[in-house]
Amino acid sequence: MRRDIFQAIADPTRRAIIVLIALQAMTPTAIAEHFDTTRQAVSKHLRILTECELIKQEHKGREIFYQLEIDKMKEIDKWLEQFRQIWETRFIQLDNVLATIKKQKK
Repeated sequence: MRRDIFQAIADPTRRAIIVLIALQAMTPTAIAEHFDTTRQAVSKHLRILTECELIKQEHKGREIFYQLEIDKMKEIDKWLEQFRQIWETRFIQLDNVLATIKKQKK
């Protein structure tokens, strides 16, 4: 089954993993230390994030480090942009309505 990025970020643990590795690459063990779950459960989340290409593995000696794929995160941002424009338009409209109400009260 092919997963997409939105399935990957639907899970709160996977979102937390993304936040953890956003600033620096981490080993699976270091990531697992931040969660009250088994190392195997964290590995499953890492596998899903890797399959969706949100993170990538880098081998350094015997260790595997996971790091964020920023370009893939841009896909999420691009999808959200359409909603951001709608929200901003509505906030501007709300500001105009509130300004009108405020003027009418004076």
